[in-house]
Amino acid sequence: MYKIFMVFGALFVLASCQEDEGFIETPEVILSGGETTIFSTGPDAFTFPLANLEQDGLDRHFEADAIFGQQFVSAPAIKFGGIGPLFNQNSCESCHTRNGRGAIPQFEGDQSSGLLLRLSIPGTGLHNGIVPAPGFGGQLQNKAIFGVASEGKISKSEVDKIVQYVDGVEIVLSKPTYSIIEPYMALPAELMISPRVAPPVHGLGLLEAISDMDILALADETDANGDGISGKPNMVWDVLKQGMEIGRFGWKAEQPTAAQQAADAAHNDMGLTNFFFPNNPCEGQENCEEGLQDENDVDEETINLFAFYSQTLAVPSQRNTDQPEVINGRKIFNSINCSSCHVPEFTTGAHEITALVNQKIAPFTDMLLHDMGEGLADNRPTFSANGQEWRTSPLWGIGLTQVVNPKATFLHDGRAKTIEEAILWHGGEAEASKEQFRKLKKSDREDLLAFLKSL
Repeated sequence: MYKIFMVFGALFVLASCQEDEGFIETPEVILSGGETTIFSTGPDAFTFPLANLEQDGLDRHFEADAIFGQQFVSAPAIKFGGIGPLFNQNSCESCHTRNGRGAIPQFEGDQSSGLLLRLSIPGTGLHNGIVPAPGFGGQLQNKAIFGVASEGKISKSEVDKIVQYVDGVEIVLSKPTYSIIEPYMALPAELMISPRVAPPVHGLGLLEAISDMDILALADETDANGDGISGKPNMVWDVLKQGMEIGRFGWKAEQPTAAQQAADAAHNDMGLTNFFFPNNPCEGQENCEEGLQDENDVDEETINLFAFYSQTLAVPSQRNTDQPEVINGRKIFNSINCSSCHVPEFTTGAHEITALVNQKIAPFTDMLLHDMGEGLADNRPTFSANGQEWRTSPLWGIGLTQVVNPKATFLHDGRAKTIEEAILWHGGEAEASKEQFRKLKKSDREDLLAFLKSL
């Protein structure tokens, strides 16, 4: 019945496009994930498998779904043991609410949020990566199993600033500063902290299937064309290939594949050793209880299931594309140059999952790093990304973000309560586009937001 519904939905949309040529520019813009697209607009919008997935793939997807939601416990345990000894959350879903964005802490000491702190000290580490913070590693683990001291707690303060549109309308933006309180030992000197909210995980397989050639074709590190946009790939360490590859996943594109992204999250967020990362992330720390198991906490199949789940999660279709404000909003989006980084369309290339191959998709990202200015800087380099550079976030599904998780906010540290606030935080290479947005009349600003909410 699910497949029949998806096929009927796709035919209905395509028929509508054919009947009214003014409906949208191309059917592919509505079918954000090509043949993989689903048509849900409710709280479950990010929870469906690819619409064109065959039965064996569906069976594996639903098996992976159960693992993604599984709560792991401390060892020894008959099943799903091995969490910790230090960790942030005990399941994937605990951070990625309904596969969407996590939430920032709602109060001091909130242990249920999807926010974590990446850590390092100045310098260049192994494979051009970070230098882990002594005694804390590359990430603060604010939870621990019984009898073990957690690394510390997360605290937040905020500073407000007022932005004024040309027409006089004002909006208040809040910039958070996250810090570590009650650390189990003294914090190292020159500690660099980068807050990160859990991003949505739908559509990762389609992003993985974009060819390296298509990503590199958009790179312009020296701004040779003089348009003020100088995107570059983050070249990161691929554990399985034992070489440098284009980073695709994470706020700074730190991970090259969905499998390594899943393995890294299991390792750092849940303390689960695996075939990618066989050593405890707290190894060598005085609060690291080791030797509970003689083998990896989770096997290769579990990591592959984590990855398969995100690879086969579908993206929802664009909505309301026949509304005048959405049509005008898209024109404004292009005219103020948002599409230079949030590139609308790609055609996917090769992938081991057949359903992902040769799909015309509309992710609205170039998968590249861009300097976003001092206002958004975390001042923490990661591989070839400097302290002001971030990967262009895909926009598909952004209009359903707070439908899926009403507590969700925007940008890497969750500072923006709305899409409008997120735009106003843009700087660096996006400064000119942000300023053009600020100078728009109110109705055009609202139309641009209507377009983004349709995605």
